[in-house]
Amino acid sequence: MARENIRATLLGFVGAFVVFAVLFYFAGVDELVDRLTMAEPVFLAGILAITLVWLASWGTSLKTVLGVLGISISVPRSFLVFAGAMFSNNITPFGQAGGEPVTALLISRSTDTEYETGLAAIASVDTLNFVPSITIALIGAGYYATEVTLGRNLEIALVAVIALAIGVPAAVYTAWQRRYELEHRVIRALTPVIRTIARYIPRLTVPTADGIERRINGFFRSIERVGRNPRGLAIALGLSGFGWFCQMLALWLAFHAIGAPIAFSIALFVVPIGAIAGVTPLPGGAGGIEWTLAILVAAASSAVSFDVATAGVVLFRGFIYWVPTLLGGLVMGVESARGRRT
Repeated sequence: MARENIRATLLGFVGAFVVFAVLFYFAGVDELVDRLTMAEPVFLAGILAITLVWLASWGTSLKTVLGVLGISISVPRSFLVFAGAMFSNNITPFGQAGGEPVTALLISRSTDTEYETGLAAIASVDTLNFVPSITIALIGAGYYATEVTLGRNLEIALVAVIALAIGVPAAVYTAWQRRYELEHRVIRALTPVIRTIARYIPRLTVPTADGIERRINGFFRSIERVGRNPRGLAIALGLSGFGWFCQMLALWLAFHAIGAPIAFSIALFVVPIGAIAGVTPLPGGAGGIEWTLAILVAAASSAVSFDVATAGVVLFRGFIYWVPTLLGGLVMGVESARGRRT
């Protein structure tokens, strides 16, 4: 299984490399390098600081959700755990969907809690992060639409955001109302799969059907506890919204750094839309997110060409993608070494 995961990750990075190569070809490598080398250091320092604040904000959101589940964790520890979560998301295909199982294991080891509780915590944080992103995107797009006439690309993006704003909450509400029925279906579907896989994994005892049902029940009970705590939800949502604001501010500063400022309203709606590209089979959406953001920024700002938009986006993503990836990689390395010693 581990060999298959490594193969999938390597294939994902090869795909990301190809996507980046095509992007740089259309943007122009020389123009891109010229723009990036002229970035002002004071802005770069500001983007780095904002990136760390973003990680701290979402890490504290994770701490809040864990607190609702009765798990105590310090703010510095939650920051490092969330950095590890971002590392998992950024190196696995399909972004959060691919990284959540690994993140759940990290949370479980870091807080000495059950795996399904850690999975419920990170799943709750990821779900909560969606709400403010789409809300801010709608506000930004609405404000921008009052300033200029939207082009076709932006109209399509706005329609997609509206569809998500309606569709995803509706799906979550429906799943919540039918959570017990959903739980029974998950138990019936996963129990034979888990038992079959366990037979082929060395040194792993095949779990009983009752044991699997107990763990899946634990996952759903944890999700239910989070959903029934309005105060915890409000705090986590506020921290999530602030984290999104930090990302948007970082994109806005990135374009100032290369001498091609854009309206802040553009950053408000292109960042959440770009994040949707993270569900692609590319590690952490690398390449796909850059393409999406560059196209949207160039379409939204008549003063910014595609090559300039690509330079600003690459600078922005250089911090948002690589800072948590490098920091989280260190966290995962230390945690792995600690696990081998014990």
